[in-house]
Amino acid sequence: MISPYSAAAAIWLIWVVGWWLGALRTAKSVNRESPGSQLSYTIFNWIGAAFLFFTPIRGGIFPRALYAPSQLVAWIGVILVAVGLAYSVWARLHLGRLWSAVVTVKAEHRIVKTGPYTITRHPIYTGMLLAVVGTVVARDTFGALLGGALIATGLVLKVRREERMLLDHFGADYQAYQQEVPRLVPRPWHRRTENV
Repeated sequence: MISPYSAAAAIWLIWVVGWWLGALRTAKSVNRESPGSQLSYTIFNWIGAAFLFFTPIRGGIFPRALYAPSQLVAWIGVILVAVGLAYSVWARLHLGRLWSAVVTVKAEHRIVKTGPYTITRHPIYTGMLLAVVGTVVARDTFGALLGGALIATGLVLKVRREERMLLDHFGADYQAYQQEVPRLVPRPWHRRTENV
């Protein structure tokens, strides 16, 4: 029988393959960040992924369990991975050719305010963060917790860069969107009101 962690890793692998195949069909970039700028946040993601999936440092606290082993809790983690990555795929499909792996402004770029973009401004990252939390739960090690924290740091840094670029490009329109929709964490108790 497959373990919860193996199931979570398999879901991630399927997602990564599909994600990069989908990258072949995006619009032309008109403004793109430098490789050095990309490295400032992707380094957190790569190191975090190593800890989340492999725990590269043996011994010490890293391979220790976070809580008493529980198959039920581990499978709940797998469900969070599946839901989070499915949500990110929905957001990416909704974004269409405007998606990019790096912080960029595409040709004919516009502010997408429909579908998952009415729930958070960065639903792809919202879904990925939920999947990271699920992986930490399924993996159940301090190393995985460190990896999850590093990935979350990298994603938050990337979100900040994206927001700066979008503000520079769209100005007041993007500021209004920032006031209407939360950045990463949905607020179901906050009803979006339309300007009359």
